[in-house]
Amino acid sequence: MRRSLGGALAAALVAAASAVAVVSQPISATAAGTDPYAWKNVRIDGGGFIPGVVFNPGEKNLIYTRTDIGGAYRWNQSSQSWTPLLDWVGQDDWGHNGVLSIAADPVDTGRVYAAVGMYTNSWDPNNGAILRSTDKGATWKQTDLPFKVGGNMPGRGMGERLAVDPANPENVYFAAEGGNGLWRSTDYGATWGKVSNFPNVGDYVQDPADTNGYLSQNQGLTWVTFGPAGRIFVGVADKDNPVYTSTDSGATWSRIAGQPTGYLAHKGVVQGDYLFLATSDTGGPYDGAAGEVWKYQLSTGTWTDISPTPVADRYYGYSGLTVDRQHPGTLMVATQISWWPDAIFFRSTDYGATWTRAWDWNGYPSRTKRYTLDISANPWLDFNSTAQAPEESPKLGWMNESLEIDPFDSNRLLYGTGATLYGTTDLTRWDSGGTITIKPAARGIEETAVLDLASPPSGAPLVSALGDIGGFHHADLNTVPASFHDTPSLGSNTSLDFAELSPSFFVRVGNADAAPHIGVSTDGGKNWYPGQEPSGVTGGGTVAAGADATAVVWSPAGTGVHYSTTRGSSWTASTGLPAGAIVESDRVNPKTFYAYANGSFYTSTDGGATFAARSVALPASGRLHVKAVPGIAGEVWVAASTGLFRSTDSGTSFAKVAAAGESVNVAFGKAAPGAAHPAVFLVGAVDGVDGVYRSDDTGATFVRINDDKHQYGNMGDALAGDPRIWGRVYLGTNGRGILYADRTGPVPSASSPSPSSPSPSSASPSSPSPSASSSSPAPTGGCTATYRVTGSWTGGFQGEVTVTNTGSTATTGWTVTWSYPAGQTVTQSWGGTATQSGAAVTVTNASYNGALASGASTTVGFLGGTTGTTNPVPSPVSCSRVP
Repeated sequence: MRRSLGGALAAALVAAASAVAVVSQPISATAAGTDPYAWKNVRIDGGGFIPGVVFNPGEKNLIYTRTDIGGAYRWNQSSQSWTPLLDWVGQDDWGHNGVLSIAADPVDTGRVYAAVGMYTNSWDPNNGAILRSTDKGATWKQTDLPFKVGGNMPGRGMGERLAVDPANPENVYFAAEGGNGLWRSTDYGATWGKVSNFPNVGDYVQDPADTNGYLSQNQGLTWVTFGPAGRIFVGVADKDNPVYTSTDSGATWSRIAGQPTGYLAHKGVVQGDYLFLATSDTGGPYDGAAGEVWKYQLSTGTWTDISPTPVADRYYGYSGLTVDRQHPGTLMVATQISWWPDAIFFRSTDYGATWTRAWDWNGYPSRTKRYTLDISANPWLDFNSTAQAPEESPKLGWMNESLEIDPFDSNRLLYGTGATLYGTTDLTRWDSGGTITIKPAARGIEETAVLDLASPPSGAPLVSALGDIGGFHHADLNTVPASFHDTPSLGSNTSLDFAELSPSFFVRVGNADAAPHIGVSTDGGKNWYPGQEPSGVTGGGTVAAGADATAVVWSPAGTGVHYSTTRGSSWTASTGLPAGAIVESDRVNPKTFYAYANGSFYTSTDGGATFAARSVALPASGRLHVKAVPGIAGEVWVAASTGLFRSTDSGTSFAKVAAAGESVNVAFGKAAPGAAHPAVFLVGAVDGVDGVYRSDDTGATFVRINDDKHQYGNMGDALAGDPRIWGRVYLGTNGRGILYADRTGPVPSASSPSPSSPSPSSASPSSPSPSASSSSPAPTGGCTATYRVTGSWTGGFQGEVTVTNTGSTATTGWTVTWSYPAGQTVTQSWGGTATQSGAAVTVTNASYNGALASGASTTVGFLGGTTGTTNPVPSPVSCSRVP
């Protein structure tokens, strides 16, 4: 399983973005301050391929794991969880979150090394690097390499390619891909030089005809390991010459005589007098149909085939080779790929003379197993499946390149799959005929690629769209969801949206192999049913739900933009914009939709049936996101490589936000106390500094809410503000899962500026003035209510009431009342419960905003209808509080 490459490709295109459009005066702004925040992952646990697990043989419980796009982690024994080590990697060097190899120093155990870089073709613009740390990965120093490193390239599960010489730990070796040969540092990784006399740079290429360069790379050298008395072994991706050795500490090198040929050596492990090899016919990690296991006796130079299964019965290669350091002769090996019916692990306690299997046939299709697989901690790992025998769900694994026995504890085994990390702590029960228990061991590892996020005003706080595993309904951010989106699953979900004024309605789309490519929910994204789709759809694209759920606009892959007025059961082609456009809905006016394509901005005022291009010019390439503002009709923002742009007239004109430079994404959340406009969240540059920012004054000023330790690489293609909690933002990454962040400082009073924020600019704010408003006088009960109309259209309007606790103690509830003078009616509300009897309207608090601290405010939004040509503001508007 692997995520989309779209995020990497988009990042690579940023530099190619074309020029800009400013059609009105820039919005004035001052320099950014800071606001302290706490960042946490939304718990999913795992979600991607774990190609490597490294135990430090010199220190108990010092364990590292590497991912292909999500950085590296260190084990925390006390919390039984993993600590991320590369969150400081930022937008400029995002590829360094691809970790091709890790090496742990067994002598000075604080030292650890990582070879980083994501792609060796054009998708990653930067060369790779070797990172080195003297404090177990808490901080790092970097040495750049003169070539690229492919942490997410074919062959990434082979290794480890980095290795520390235990006899001379200042010597560190790196077996490079791409024909770059063997490299060595003699100063603890500070400087590196090519080992010029190493005789073979490898020649295995998965697909020489691949035109994008992903499969056409020479997979180069595959691993380095050490034996006694200055002996070094190096694996080479060359089926005729897979293993080389040095008997003089690297002074000279030679091919080992008599070695097995015809396969690639994925793993090489030395124990005592033996070198063990696990081989496969491809570099993996997705494929491999044949292979062997061998041992080489160092003292005699003798090779012995110890493959667990006869050649005629094999349909898989081998990888995941490990030995028990406490019990010489005990070793395990995994099928590198055995898709059906499951992975197979083999175990020997006699140097490979005989083997037992993790499972055996017991009269097809029955199997007997030496393990139980308990996924109660991460129940989604059954992939919403009830497989039929001989297959089972959950599977024991796939892509099993990493399989490691703890050098200090023979009972502990960790192994990676394409979806998570598993482990057992009773491994030796296998040898006595008992059953071992395998459980997920991925807590703290968040490796999903996040493609879209939605935080509705009611229901679950977050619904996600993810690569590979689809996405989740996150009812509790700190609890692993029981299942991912299903019925339909859609594969990688590329886009989702909800109806802002009817937030129980959701729609999502994805890259399923076949129809359907769309799912619909009427319960806030918890349960789904498949929609219909236009002819020719091949992928998800983007989707937008109209504000009141009466229309949906879909821009799928494979065909043009379409709209539906039947909640996805039928579709009609939209006119006026090209296929592949990015679509977005106005969050107030049900008939208004927006789109972007090829540098042009489009607006529809008839529910997506027709679109008209606006005169504004936007970048024709690069990362670009369009977001409309909840609660304000006609306000839409564009984040682009040339800046951040805002329109208050449905895209007819845009003003550039002066404070923001190159922008990745923008989103909106609950307004700050005393503020009328929703908070603006930005992933982009302010004052030339990349980061995550918040503005409480419509972009006039920004505060940075992340720091240099929390940059998350290629982040921001998914971003959502929380409409219920001021300051909270949800951030999507390409490989580090979903982050959410909350302010850690005190909530300011309505009249106070945001903490650490500079004084607002003297320029007038650019948010539109409300059409009308009315405030209640300060009542003796200590509660005020301000009514205002925020948007109008023929026959209808949107309004809001801001409730402020003016008392000296906290409220537990509140009630607002008014009477309409001109026959207006309230048709829908959010943030409170509105009832109407004749002209009299009563609004009571929602469950989450009845408790207001002294000076705190909350806002109720509503839709209304009018019977004539006027919409006068009611007066008085009264507020009472509980107690």
